[in-house]
Amino acid sequence: MSVFIDKNTTLVVQGITGRDGSFHAKQMIEYGTKIVAGVTPGKGGQKFENTVPIFNTVADAVAATGANTSVIYVPPVYAADAMLEAADAGVKLIVAITEGVPVLDMTRVYPFVKEKGARLIGPNCPGLISPGQSKVGIIPGRICTPGNIGVVSRSGTLTYEVVYQLTRAGLGQSTCVGIGGDPINGTNFIDCLAAFEADPNTAAVAMMGEIGGTDEQDAATFVKQHMKKPVVGFIAGQTAPPGRRMGHAGAIISGSAGTAAEKIAAFEAAGMSVAKRPLEFVQLLRDRVK
Repeated sequence: MSVFIDKNTTLVVQGITGRDGSFHAKQMIEYGTKIVAGVTPGKGGQKFENTVPIFNTVADAVAATGANTSVIYVPPVYAADAMLEAADAGVKLIVAITEGVPVLDMTRVYPFVKEKGARLIGPNCPGLISPGQSKVGIIPGRICTPGNIGVVSRSGTLTYEVVYQLTRAGLGQSTCVGIGGDPINGTNFIDCLAAFEADPNTAAVAMMGEIGGTDEQDAATFVKQHMKKPVVGFIAGQTAPPGRRMGHAGAIISGSAGTAAEKIAAFEAAGMSVAKRPLEFVQLLRDRVK
């Protein structure tokens, strides 16, 4: 099984005729994802790759195809409206790949999406993939293989690195989720951990966090109180100089709360194994999965 997406996922691509949208739509189609519609205002009635119908609005696309998932490849200035439009059209899973979305915009988007009963993943994320079933976003399908390890990460490139190492070692994945590193995102570690705990075919979880904020500490508390499945954690940015802002907008340290040392201590207190470098996930997961 998998979490959030599977072989029955039907996808609409917002921004399908743009540079990024068209490139990744082709990649998703090649992987086997069921892309049933694209959306580009003003290009309704055309077809992408001579097969995928394009609509002017998400509402039109959903009405015509019944799409239940949307992925967004539009510039930051339009991303908030794209997320709002998808939620208003009744899409239940919205994956926002766009980076650089203003935090102020997300203060409007987040409560609206929740009110509509939809799940948002991102923004500023690589999306997710259930190997062998469906790929929504930009995670390379060739580095993934079906299996029973759930993967969740704030960092896109770190997701790729760990998944590649797992695949090389023969440890397949149930679903890999990149939640993004912005201060306000639609799906957090706890959401993913709860989904993996409930998935009968996920045996263990690889969780990659980073400096800044307290999401990892909150996740550690959840693991300790609610999870029976083993979780192996890693914190990126362990060598970052004090006070240095690192990459993601969410990677900002306030006092000691967002430091790598504080997060690692929280993981260890929750009974989690902690990898010092990505390659160590392989042996730590092998030790925990019987």
